[in-house]
Amino acid sequence: MTDSGTPSPDRTVPHDRRLGRRDLTEWRSRAGQRLAARHRGLAQRVGAHRALVVTLAVGGGIALAATAGAAWIYDGVTGRDGIASLDRPVLEQAKRLRSPAVDGTAAVIARVFGPVSMPVLAVASAVAFAVRERRASPVTLLVAAGAGSLAMTLLGKDRIKRNRPRRRDAVPPYERSPSFPSGHTLNTTTIVGVIAYLLALRQERTGPQVALAGAAAGTAVTVGLSRVLLGAHWFTDVAVGWVTGSGWLSLLITSHRLFLSAQDDDTVGD
Repeated sequence: MTDSGTPSPDRTVPHDRRLGRRDLTEWRSRAGQRLAARHRGLAQRVGAHRALVVTLAVGGGIALAATAGAAWIYDGVTGRDGIASLDRPVLEQAKRLRSPAVDGTAAVIARVFGPVSMPVLAVASAVAFAVRERRASPVTLLVAAGAGSLAMTLLGKDRIKRNRPRRRDAVPPYERSPSFPSGHTLNTTTIVGVIAYLLALRQERTGPQVALAGAAAGTAVTVGLSRVLLGAHWFTDVAVGWVTGSGWLSLLITSHRLFLSAQDDDTVGD
């Protein structure tokens, strides 16, 4: 790898460092190249995995600060017509789509991607990667994904304390925690996104990689819309869950790319 962060022209890129034709250790922007160079310097001093942990900690701090900022902005505009004119019509439209079968399906989705099952999925995935590959980096990435999304959810709920839709507009069982943001949506976007990313890296062909990315995105969208259909959240709660979850996912992937960039050219593992 050259000092600029661009791989040598004659290097064969291992498939688990590649998405499609993109080599994840290649940084095309000057800012990315400088960031990768600094990360490699840190990795040389403390080790690649410790450098990954440091990068994830910094990224987590940025994500929490962004969540607090988003909550502050949201709180300032929530009483204006722009928010109010969006949430109520979307909820009314969702109510017209309800039926016993639709409600039952949405309730199953809520349980499958709920506050208990999502941490279980993250832990189970981490264990599976650890047992199969004997690598620490996938485990670290999954733990960071779950911990970060949980912290962002709790911070947002504590800052805003927004009421959920009225019970007469919702489908039981009713939830009592604050409505903003949608934890189901944020956690699913992040955790399922990271799992799809890690699995995609282990595919040699582009087709399965695209399928995994599409499945993760479709899952996040479905979970979010199901929360509105059940009347458990306002649409803006879900939208913020998508945005903040995608932002944290981007930071996680960037941290992992920096980790890969710090590895020797012929070394794929930790």
